[in-house]
Amino acid sequence: MAEAVRVLIVDDQALLRGSFRVLVDATPGMESVGEAGDGARAVELARELKPDVVLMDLRMPVMDGIAATREICSDETMAGVRVLALTMFDMDEYVYPALQAGASGFMLKDASPSDLVAGIRVIATGEGVLAPTVTRRLIASFSHRDERVRPVPRLVGLTKREQEVLVLIANGLSNAEISAQLVISLPTVKTHVSSLLSKLNARDRAQLVIVAYETGLAEPGMPA
Repeated sequence: MAEAVRVLIVDDQALLRGSFRVLVDATPGMESVGEAGDGARAVELARELKPDVVLMDLRMPVMDGIAATREICSDETMAGVRVLALTMFDMDEYVYPALQAGASGFMLKDASPSDLVAGIRVIATGEGVLAPTVTRRLIASFSHRDERVRPVPRLVGLTKREQEVLVLIANGLSNAEISAQLVISLPTVKTHVSSLLSKLNARDRAQLVIVAYETGLAEPGMPA
């Protein structure tokens, strides 16, 4: 039997933490391992418990979710810990910085229980939760605003095909959709994705999207 996905729940509202805990513990193959009401405590518990996934509220006292995410994702001792950011609004100004800090994706707090559970499972596998209609729009918006401070392009060494795949990932396409669009096999797509993760030192697909927009390879409004 596969081990249960271990979830750390972080939110400054006790009622929401309790609701998330009930949902996680009632889901086969998942278990809550701890709760925190602020970012500083979240970092402490993540370091102590090494959960698979941290449900991270972004707006909290003491230390906000962005700073907590950055500490968790930059700590080599927590390399296996993935952060799923939670927000009340799909255009929350905190979301893009959270993804830059290392979060593997984000979901709205009012997502359906089934969607939240699915998101946790995806994050636990090392993938990123990227809703094509919401996340793509948000990332494009904040990348455009931060255009003056974009880092030096990091695309040296990528093949033309890898760049094509990266753009499609940034547009929210799944591996199967990329396979169909480029008329290449699914295993070939997976090979390209793995190569991109390695060459760009990215944790997951969410980080590939960040790179695509920050380097200018993908642009707001660019067609898939």
